Amino acid sequence: MLSTFYVVTSDPIYAARTQILIEPKIPRGVQQQQPAEVNLSLDTAQVESQLAVLRSQKIAMMVIDDLGLMNDPSFRDMHGPGIGARIRRAWASLVYGASLRNHGGYAALANLLDRMLPWSDDKQPEAPQPDSERERVAVEVFDDGLVVQRVGVSYAIDITFQSLEPDLAARIANATADAFVREQVQTTTLAAGEGIAWLEKRMQEVGNQMNEATRLAQEFRAKHDYSIDQVETAAGGGDGGSGGERQTTLEQLEVTADTYRKMYESLLAAYTNSVDQQPYLIANARVITSATSPKVESWPRKKLIIAFGGLAGLVAGIGFAVARRSLDRSVRSAQQIGRELGLACIGELPYVRFKRSGFGRLDEVLKDPRSAFTASLKGAKLSINVARAPNQARIGITSVSPGDGKATVVSNLAALYAASGIQTLVINVDNNSALANDLLQTHNFDVFEQESVDAKDHVRKIQFVEQTGYYCMKGSDTGVGKIVLAKNLEKVLKEVGLSKMIIVDLPPFTSGSDALSICPALDGVVVVAQWGVTSMDQLAELTATLKNNNSTVLGVVMTKVRSMSTSGHRKLAAQAPR
Repeated sequence: MLSTFYVVTSDPIYAARTQILIEPKIPRGVQQQQPAEVNLSLDTAQVESQLAVLRSQKIAMMVIDDLGLMNDPSFRDMHGPGIGARIRRAWASLVYGASLRNHGGYAALANLLDRMLPWSDDKQPEAPQPDSERERVAVEVFDDGLVVQRVGVSYAIDITFQSLEPDLAARIANATADAFVREQVQTTTLAAGEGIAWLEKRMQEVGNQMNEATRLAQEFRAKHDYSIDQVETAAGGGDGGSGGERQTTLEQLEVTADTYRKMYESLLAAYTNSVDQQPYLIANARVITSATSPKVESWPRKKLIIAFGGLAGLVAGIGFAVARRSLDRSVRSAQQIGRELGLACIGELPYVRFKRSGFGRLDEVLKDPRSAFTASLKGAKLSINVARAPNQARIGITSVSPGDGKATVVSNLAALYAASGIQTLVINVDNNSALANDLLQTHNFDVFEQESVDAKDHVRKIQFVEQTGYYCMKGSDTGVGKIVLAKNLEKVLKEVGLSKMIIVDLPPFTSGSDALSICPALDGVVVVAQWGVTSMDQLAELTATLKNNNSTVLGVVMTKVRSMSTSGHRKLAAQAPR
């Protein structure tokens, strides 16, 4: 659900890709003057350096300035809309259809939906920002949309740009590649210009030195002397052994002049070569694939996100179910009842849809005698027949709390006994029971509110319910606290000896444990528990109270069961006698 909501409310993002190739060779103009072609290899560090240049702020500013992106309203971040805008878009998709899922449709409905819905992501108008801040924001948006990566181990580089507009994505991708190539040419030209300037300065210095050396050599020849700047020692002398030392000779001057001349010629040749090569300076990268306007959005990936969302929801649901099952202390299975309470689950009644015609659930076994509900209740009736006295049986039915389906069990079980030819009497002691409120409109007697009663007078007020086929006796609608006078009920039970099956509709356990004081006068008690609702701890407390009160617990009947415990139990219920 969340993945679908995300897909429906997200802006489509388009990605345009261009590709450049870095040439690992020296410039072509230089190659023509070389005796052989010289190939250069680029290692990983060099390629990564080129990738860093592509991601640099210099390239970003070149593209932003070339395309004027700071003044382009379509050049904006792709962080997505806020929760309020997403809800508005989801509402628009539901009301106006999926055809509006584009920027124009959403924008047209923005003002209307803002008035209809209580939330809004609209912000107050911001003050104009300085140019430096606008540049910073533009560079951040550019960096978020730019993806640069090397293609395998080759010298090819993919330049991908993502944008909300397909045409803008293609233009920025191509402009980035062009800016990189132009930056390479500018860098090479700048380096060549600096080299030429250095050569000019060095040539001037070497030329001055060469001229000075040539002048000294010519002056030496003009004097026809053996040395220049002759220095005599302090002792003097006539011979040349220790009398003096010549500092410079003609040969030295000629060699020095010749050396400066060769240096100057070398620098001149390099300068000439550099000047000649400058028009041939080219970049060591070229575009091999230009970006085109994408026709299909690259994000969100609808199928992948929905599939992943469904899988995540499934895993989360399973985990939640496992955690809930491990922490849940409600009644869930017959095995759980037998393991924790030591009691038999004599019936698992499936959930029955409420029928408004007639009495609904109170006569379900008569309306649908072949249903799973009827079959399971027949299995419970069989278990009660095995446990009850051979002649006359007095069975009480209670539950943990109201709403567990006790009245449904009482009425349908009595209807089954009546349908099998057994005269059945239902004594209603629970004033809030649906049995008393739906089947009997007026109360028959008030023996449970009196200290002493004449049982014969009240037995005459027993009503016969034609819709269900059993007899019913209803208590007073008032005085809930006085409902449990066991001696009064015992008097009535002695007077209704004509009935072979007596079922007492007891109040729930939450009404107070004193309501169960009449249970020892009965042959057994059946406890009703609602599947997935009744707490196992409360059910254990109820059964313990009955046992401590010397009452016989015949078993537990689960109502509104969503899943049967075992297939064997279902087969047993289906094979129960009709």
